[in-house]
Amino acid sequence: MKSPKVPKPTIKRLAMYHRLLKELREEGTPKTSSHEIAEALNIKASQVRKDLSYFGEFGKRGVGYDVENLCLKIQKILGTERIWNVAIIGVGNLGRAISHYPELEKYKFKIVAAYDVDKRKINSILLPGVPIKHIKELKNKNNDLGFEIAILTVPSSVAQEVANILIEAGVKGILNFAPVTLNSDDRVVIENVDFVISLKTLTYEIVSKYAQI
Repeated sequence: MKSPKVPKPTIKRLAMYHRLLKELREEGTPKTSSHEIAEALNIKASQVRKDLSYFGEFGKRGVGYDVENLCLKIQKILGTERIWNVAIIGVGNLGRAISHYPELEKYKFKIVAAYDVDKRKINSILLPGVPIKHIKELKNKNNDLGFEIAILTVPSSVAQEVANILIEAGVKGILNFAPVTLNSDDRVVIENVDFVISLKTLTYEIVSKYAQI
């Protein structure tokens, strides 16, 4: 279990390091350094070293990091050394797009279930072996979901209600794309993804940058 003292931005950067290291490994690169990682990701080398220091020593000064070893260690820290079963909750345009994202299985996230309330979608096939079921079926799961993570792509007006159903059914984590903050207890981990907030952050950076020119 990760230490609660590790800042969330550090965890997000670890995921970036892992992606880069996988690319380097696939290219056959045996060694890398904090400076090379930093340059590739447009951050400071000191930040790379600080992020890694939360989890111990990974390289030697002047020698750098073994790509294979560091990749596997970060993978273990992130919990992606095994396959995670995932459900899509809300099979609209966004839910379908996410389910067909090729990087998911590459990083060991497997879509195994899908739920919706639209009668026209029920029993249709989202992916091979993944029929769309009615969300009311979640109420009968009794902690036997068959998946640990739910990707929530439902309207904000029903997001909390659906999240409550998932929590009671025993889901361990929710990736929430609904533009609303979900209430939960310590039984579940919730990660919010809000494109509008990201866009507002982007516009702030644009305005700040060009105001100085």
